[in-house]
Amino acid sequence: MKILNPVLSQKKFRSFKSVFSMLPSPSIGRTVSFLTVLVMTVLVACSTNPVTGKREISLVGKDWDVNVGKQQYMPLRQAQGGDYVVDPGVEKYVNEVGQRLAAVSDWDLPYEFNVINDSTPNAWALPGGKISINRGLLTELKNEAELAAVLGHEVVHAAARHGARGVTRGMGLQALTVGVLIGTSGRVDPNIAQLGAGLGAQLINSKYGRDAERESDRYGMQYMSKAGYDPQGAVGLQETFVKLSQGRNQSQFAQLFASHPASTERVQNNRQIAASLPKGGELGTARYQKAMARMMKTKPAYQKYDQARKAIKDGDKQKATQFIQQAIQLEPREGHFHSFLGDLAREDKKYTAAKRHYDKAISLNDEFFYYYLGRGTVLEKSGQLAAAKADMQRSMNLLPTSAAQAVLGNIARDQRDFATAKKYYQAAAKAGGNAGQDAYGSLLELDLEENPAAYLQADATVNNGVLVLRIKNPTPRPVTRLAVQILNTGNGETSNRPVNGVLQPGKLTQLPTNIRWPVSKINQIQVKVVRASLAR
Repeated sequence: MKILNPVLSQKKFRSFKSVFSMLPSPSIGRTVSFLTVLVMTVLVACSTNPVTGKREISLVGKDWDVNVGKQQYMPLRQAQGGDYVVDPGVEKYVNEVGQRLAAVSDWDLPYEFNVINDSTPNAWALPGGKISINRGLLTELKNEAELAAVLGHEVVHAAARHGARGVTRGMGLQALTVGVLIGTSGRVDPNIAQLGAGLGAQLINSKYGRDAERESDRYGMQYMSKAGYDPQGAVGLQETFVKLSQGRNQSQFAQLFASHPASTERVQNNRQIAASLPKGGELGTARYQKAMARMMKTKPAYQKYDQARKAIKDGDKQKATQFIQQAIQLEPREGHFHSFLGDLAREDKKYTAAKRHYDKAISLNDEFFYYYLGRGTVLEKSGQLAAAKADMQRSMNLLPTSAAQAVLGNIARDQRDFATAKKYYQAAAKAGGNAGQDAYGSLLELDLEENPAAYLQADATVNNGVLVLRIKNPTPRPVTRLAVQILNTGNGETSNRPVNGVLQPGKLTQLPTNIRWPVSKINQIQVKVVRASLAR
C-alpha cells in the first residue's frame, strides 16, 4: 500500500546544475588571452573569509549567500517534515540560544533558527545563516551548552561560507576543464521547489571536508565561550556522537554522521580547544530540561509514529493503525499523527473520514504543505473541485510538488480547461516519481493525438541501399494508428506512410520502403510521426 510520506526523500532532490557550458577548446592563437582572462577572474574573485581572516577564492558574493538561504529555507524545512509546532516554546528557546551565538559571530547575517519535526537526529545550515535542528537531535542532548555547541558549529558553517566554498570549488573545477566562466545562477527544480531546493538539498547534505569541520568545531567553541557557555559542552557533544556511532543507534544517526563525522580525534581536538579558552561558563542543564520537558515526555509518541510508518512499508496496515492510535493517545496535538490516519482512510477510499483527519491536522498546524495535499486529494476524489483546487494551490505555495501539480491537472481536465491541464501535467511529468508517471499518462491522453511528434521518435536509415524508417515509442503506453511523414529536404517533397499494428512501450519498429537511397544522402531525409492514438 502506498502512503504519502510528509517527509520527502532526499533522493528526490535533483543535483545542482553546473553554471558552465561546454565550449570548444580555445585555439592556440587565443590561449594567451584566455589564460589572462582566467587569471584576472581568479584574482578578482579572491576575498577574505569573515571567520578565519584567510584570503580565499570565491566566485559568489554575500548576496548569493543571503539569497540562497532566503529562497531555499522554507522549502527545505517543508520537505523534511515542517516545523515542530506542538510546543512553540521549543523553537523560541532554540532561536534564543542561536541568536545569542549569532551575536558574537564574525559575519552579520540574517540568522534564523528553526526546529524540524523529524525524528532523525540531524542539524544543518544553509548559506545566509539559515539553520535548523531536528526534533530527533534535541532529544539526545543533555544541556543548553550542548545545544550551543550544535548551533555554534552550524553558525560557523554559515559565517565561514563553507557552502559557498563548496560551490566555488565545483565551479572552479569546471572552469579549469571548460575554460570559460559564464555565470552563477542555478536552475529551477520542478520536483521539490521551483525556488531551487535542489541546490539547497545539495548544500545541507554535502560533506564539508575535514578542514571545514575543524574550523566549525574550533570557532564554534570560541563563539560558545564569547556567548557565556562552557565549551566543555562541545566536548560532551562529540563524546556522545562517538558512542552513538559505535552503538546500535549508528544507522539512526547515519545522516548526521554523513555530514558531521564523529571521531575520537574530534573529541581530543575539542578538549585541546576547550583548555585554551576561559574556564567556566554556563551548562544550562535545568534550563534545557525545562524547555524540552514536553518534547522529552512525548518522545515515545513519535517512536510509535515512526513504527507506524515502518509497518506501512512492511505492508502491515493493522499494526500501523495500532501504533498511530497509541501515538495520538500520548500526543493528541501532533498533526502528523492525524494526517497519517487520513492517509489510511484515503487508501481505503473512505474519503469523508480521510477529510476529517486532514481537517484535524490542519487545525493543529496550518503551515505544512502535506496536510493540504492530502485533503485536496480526497476532495478531488469526492468531486469537490473548487475546494480541492484551493487546497492544492495552498500546498503548492508552501512546497511545489509533482503530486499537487498532477491533481491540479486532473481538476483542470474535469473542468474541461485542457490547456491548463496540459501545463500542470507537463510540470508534474518533468518532476518524475509516481505522481509524475501518472501525470505523463494523463498528458498522453490529452495531447498525443494532437502532437504525436512530441512523444514518439522517428528517423531513417539505409539498409542494402533501401530507405528504412524507424519509429520508437518511449512512452509508458502502447500506441496504434501510427503514420509518419517523410520529407526530402533536397527537393522539398513529402509523403506519408501508415504503420500497422500496436507499438508497445519502449519498443522500436522498422518500416522498409521501396525507395532506393544512397547512404551519403541520408541526412536529406527527415521523418516525424504525424498521427498516433493510444491503444485501448
